[in-house]
Amino acid sequence: MARADRITVRGGGIFGLACAYSGAIRGARVTVVEPRRIGAGASGGTVGALAPHVPEQWNPKKQFQLESLLMAAEFWAGVARLGSDPGYGRLGRIQPLADADQVARAHARAAGARDHWGEAAVWRVAEAAEFPFAPVSPTGLVVHDSLTARIAPRAACAALAQAIIALGGQIVPDASDEGAVIHATGHEGLADLSRAFGRLVGNGVKGQSALLRLDPGAVPQVYADGVHIVPHADGTVAIGSTSERDFATPDSTDAQLDALIARARAICPALAEAPVTDRWAGVRPRARTRAPMLGPWPGRSGHFIANGGFKIGFGMAPKVGAVMADLILEGRDAIPAGFRVEDNL
Repeated sequence: MARADRITVRGGGIFGLACAYSGAIRGARVTVVEPRRIGAGASGGTVGALAPHVPEQWNPKKQFQLESLLMAAEFWAGVARLGSDPGYGRLGRIQPLADADQVARAHARAAGARDHWGEAAVWRVAEAAEFPFAPVSPTGLVVHDSLTARIAPRAACAALAQAIIALGGQIVPDASDEGAVIHATGHEGLADLSRAFGRLVGNGVKGQSALLRLDPGAVPQVYADGVHIVPHADGTVAIGSTSERDFATPDSTDAQLDALIARARAICPALAEAPVTDRWAGVRPRARTRAPMLGPWPGRSGHFIANGGFKIGFGMAPKVGAVMADLILEGRDAIPAGFRVEDNL
């Protein structure tokens, strides 16, 4: 494979920006083509939960995600030095345990965390009262993991854009393809790929989220009943998100978000009187296998795909950027099985 020192990235969401930054930091001349605005799609949301899968039934996807989460602190610190504050903080996560069976499973998973996470992070059962911003827990117990982090999605995209420009890259609404071309075009790109290959390779899934005005301080985020509750550094708490396969309007909020907010208030009583300051809806790109699609575009020399972040795009972004830069700039293919474009065909 011919190597490139110039990269055109189509798409200004988290995957496109991470790939552009990772290329630029290694000396490539980078152009990001974004006809709307940075973070115009799913990356412009509010939640920003960088959370791992449970440490059991280990597979390449979980290993890739673990490596990316462990890269995140250095990655985002580098972005902040060149740009602005992305709102990153590795503060952990707590999950309430409803009954004795859940407590037993949580204890069993602690062994998996020791095996797979090593000394990098812990997964433990703890008293809910240990945490000042705690969810309701029928057993009085929670799972606490120290691997989960937060990011402010819009601030992170803006910081990446600033860092890319500081490194000599450019962000433009239109440009011709020069050098290697990375297609990081979200759910629209998955639709284009489906047409190109004559089969469904992925689709868009709508999500709705909200921001509430409350500042509980630097505390772990909460995950319960399918709801992420993420305190951010700016004095807001993000609530998300719905997962809608069928929808009429991609960017409007409705009663489903109202129900999500009500569930969050029930989970965390501290949110009971917190006012809603922002309501967001957008469509996230979900590849057929649920894993990101990375690598060369079959049949299009010099073209590459980085798509399918779905719900874990921000958590995967540091590693996605690194492996795409490895491939394009060094000719080194470190994309794991299950993540390759061909795996979705």
